[in-house]
Amino acid sequence: MVKTNLKQLNNKGMQKKTFNDIKFGPHPVGTGILGTININGLTLSVIAGKGFYSTSKGDVDPFFQTADDYSTFEIAVMDQDGTYITDKFFDDDHDNGVRGWLTRDDINHLISIL
Repeated sequence: MVKTNLKQLNNKGMQKKTFNDIKFGPHPVGTGILGTININGLTLSVIAGKGFYSTSKGDVDPFFQTADDYSTFEIAVMDQDGTYITDKFFDDDHDNGVRGWLTRDDINHLISIL
């Protein structure tokens, strides 16, 4: 579960980013999608597709997909050096650098605390 006790950093009157601001394209492995967004010097990577920790809404063409084809996504948070820091934003002892099956609402909450 995403931590809820972290101070929200984006409180300087700047328009808040949301899941809808993430621009998706084909994942480099050949199937699935990948989108990234930069917030306060951190990069949030969001992926979905076969073999990723995500849930499709039904039969998905492996070579032509959009975020609308998925109900949950796999995410990772990286610092400016590209180091995975995902675990700093979650209240669990999962430490593989990514989190799976996050909904759009989960991702919007994560974006709000980055």
